[in-house]
Amino acid sequence: MGRKILFVTTDQQRFDTLGCNGGTVARTPVVDALAAHGIRYERAVPQSVVCMPSRSTMLTGQSPSTHGVWMNGVALPETAPSVAEVLAAAGYRTAIIGKPHFEPFLDAFARFAENGFARAGTFGPHRGFEHFESATHGAAGPLHYARWLNATHPEAVDMYYPVLDSSLEVNAMGGGDNGAPQAWCNNIPREWYHTDWVADRTISWLDSLPVEDDWFCWMSFPDPHHPWDPPASEVGRIDWREVPLPAGYIEKATERERVLDAKPRHWRAWYDGRMVSNYEAPMHWVPATLTADQLREVTALNAVECELIDEAIGRVLAAIAARGQGDDVDIIFTTDHGELGGDFGLMFKGPYHVDALMRLPLIWRPAASAGIGGADITPATVTRPVGLIDLAPTFCKIAGLASAPWMEGKALPVSDADADERGFERVLTEWDSELFGVGVHLRTITRESWVCTTCLPGSAHDGTEGELYNLAEDPLQQANRWDDPQYATVRADLLADLWNHQSPSKLPLRSVEAPV
Repeated sequence: MGRKILFVTTDQQRFDTLGCNGGTVARTPVVDALAAHGIRYERAVPQSVVCMPSRSTMLTGQSPSTHGVWMNGVALPETAPSVAEVLAAAGYRTAIIGKPHFEPFLDAFARFAENGFARAGTFGPHRGFEHFESATHGAAGPLHYARWLNATHPEAVDMYYPVLDSSLEVNAMGGGDNGAPQAWCNNIPREWYHTDWVADRTISWLDSLPVEDDWFCWMSFPDPHHPWDPPASEVGRIDWREVPLPAGYIEKATERERVLDAKPRHWRAWYDGRMVSNYEAPMHWVPATLTADQLREVTALNAVECELIDEAIGRVLAAIAARGQGDDVDIIFTTDHGELGGDFGLMFKGPYHVDALMRLPLIWRPAASAGIGGADITPATVTRPVGLIDLAPTFCKIAGLASAPWMEGKALPVSDADADERGFERVLTEWDSELFGVGVHLRTITRESWVCTTCLPGSAHDGTEGELYNLAEDPLQQANRWDDPQYATVRADLLADLWNHQSPSKLPLRSVEAPV
């Protein structure tokens, strides 16, 4: 018997929503305990700040420019490599339970395998996962959770927030106490909500395996991604009236707009409601209308969802311990990207390469039996930059396998000394979108205390704009140094480094098959 792997992902979770990362609103004792006995990464950076490209990077260990999923709605090719296939070939039992999103959800013509298993009443195999059981943020669509809820609790289907409006656009309808967009009172019983369902189905799959089997289980929670509609029975955990405003929210509108105007033009254009460049942001919502109380309530609802995830993880870990495998399981916890969460007066996500979207929670709690638990390694905090591109090689390392030649990352470091020895110096992030007649294309390097983004030519930019932040001096990224002559040499050095390490883009870009 070898080391088992529980890979836990959430969707759209900020770094600061965990207690171990300084969060004060949500209580996350289970994940905090993993950090206390494992390795916590201070600067984990995604290769894309939207779901499908980021999740495809987790699976393949490749950048979006290599695997080709350049925006939501572009399916990962069936022929793309998969770390699950590598592990399965080595004898691991493999499963993904929860949100996959390697292929578009809006699939009216049933083109994609991911959406066909629930229709057929089957559970894979797919992309190296022998068991494939899917869910998303509500009760709509062709996934397993939606089919289960419709079959067993049809009265609960309409309790969820309607994600799409009558025009099939992302809904801007407000709810809750303050009319915040995509806030909602969801009367579904907690035990029917998708968070507990994902945990239940994970436990069921694990219980189906012989104890001697090695396994890789990707448990993928749809929350705390919007809509913010946790079970109404749980909302009272946190009184939104007592929630502090985020540090990145600039209360005075004139100062907020001054900061936005110093950034590339697509920032202010979205704030004013003149441009939407991400399908999941409601087209008919104007961020400038966001009120402080709306933000407090959304922050509270988001925190409730984080607490429910933490408790669900605890139930799964208890089930693993009951199987006698607690000492043999490596647990890696992360998310696909962050959430703007009120920073700069904005919500949701899009082409904004700042910490709200780019600084991810990432924790690796190695198996106690792994023999790497010395005080100099575990527990540890790694401050050097790492990427989601490094996850697939890490899974291989845990399994005692060499990284596949097509993987572009490296196994995660277990200390800063390890990171320095193996060259963890920079992480690159990409953005490409062509939506509603607007093209936005960004390339970003995170290195040392710097984040540098260049805006490539497109309908939104002429190729001269960009962003440059010194995180040591400006952790809230409110002072853009791109055009500051004092930083011209730093900017030139970072851009040269970026282009020296950037994977060449595959042009022309593969076509979008669905909005999301």
